[in-house]
Amino acid sequence: MGQLKVTQIKSKISEKQNQRDTLRSLGLKRIGQTVIRPDDSVNRGYVRTVAHLVTVEEVK
Repeated sequence: MGQLKVTQIKSKISEKQNQRDTLRSLGLKRIGQTVIRPDDSVNRGYVRTVAHLVTVEEVK
């Protein structure tokens, strides 16, 4: 099973509360921060919710 490298590239200001909560669930607090998460359906759903705020790379 792979992993996802998720980087926040845009601000969460002016975004809906559920999107702010999703960024927090991913472990992202500021622009430019990167986290490594397991590649599973939960994290894929999180990424889909905030796709316009983050970039995603698959890591092996």
